[in-house]
Amino acid sequence: MELILNTYGVSLNRDNEGFVITSTDGRQRIPAEGIKSIQISRGAQITSDAVMLAVEREIEILFMDRAGNPIGRVWSPRYGSISTIRKGQLNFTFTHDAVDWIKGVIMQKMENQQALMLLLQTDDEAHEVLVQKNIRRIEDYRSKVNSIDGEVVSDVAPSLRGWEGQASKIYFATLNRFLPEEYRFEQRTQHPATDVANAFLNYGYGILYSKIEGVLIKAGIDPYVGIMHRDDYNRPVLVYDIIELYRIWVDYVVFTLLAHNTISDEFYSVRDGGSFWLEPLGRRVLIQSLNDYLEETIEKDGTVRSRMTHLMLYVQEFAQKLKQFDK
Repeated sequence: MELILNTYGVSLNRDNEGFVITSTDGRQRIPAEGIKSIQISRGAQITSDAVMLAVEREIEILFMDRAGNPIGRVWSPRYGSISTIRKGQLNFTFTHDAVDWIKGVIMQKMENQQALMLLLQTDDEAHEVLVQKNIRRIEDYRSKVNSIDGEVVSDVAPSLRGWEGQASKIYFATLNRFLPEEYRFEQRTQHPATDVANAFLNYGYGILYSKIEGVLIKAGIDPYVGIMHRDDYNRPVLVYDIIELYRIWVDYVVFTLLAHNTISDEFYSVRDGGSFWLEPLGRRVLIQSLNDYLEETIEKDGTVRSRMTHLMLYVQEFAQKLKQFDK
């Protein structure tokens, strides 16, 4: 369970071994047991007593900006205490194994995109032809990624970025054709979004960024040491690498919300300059929809677990892999 405080004036305090949420609607007590994280947006408040209870219970606290991106985090000092993992992580970034790893990440991302495109239902033969054509175009880029090689990631990174970017343009252009006309967009835009679809995608990715960063920290991996994303100063660049495996989860949830006309004018606002931002109702619906999706169980490698558990198991296995490079 996640506590999400994104309403102006709401506050969180401690009550023995639980939390109390105070708002204009009254007070609500919630036991600490079962809470995995607390997300706090601008205008909400949390007391030091509540912070200390969260630390004692190893509940991460995330401070979010209005786009859904984490700008601060409080976590238990017990997270990520194995230094051999982080030392191995640094060594790993300069090996040929890292080249194979990032190639695998990008190829899986493209395969995920192809899979979602296959789910698009249509009775229009022209649309079906378009989908199949674009799936083949992405497959061509997957083949390029698979065939390239280099001693270290920097040898292949420019090519990988270019092919990944081209495949994503094809993918989003295809999805766009199947959205209701009022939600179609010309291109992916960030900081800020210039349409409703991108506002939802950006906020959804922000949620996923924070979850992946938290899982990395708990596994003892430094999120600020990336593999392909290595040049951004003071950014959790490894999160940007790993999220490529899981962006499809956000894409699916957002596409479903838009395609089913679940969105209303109350979900978003348009600010000066034509930028689109999610309002509390829109954020609440997206957060709940994405969390429900992450808690659904699926089979992967013969194991049935929730999607979020599969993500955590992947990161834990990756941490064990990194330990092998502490030599």
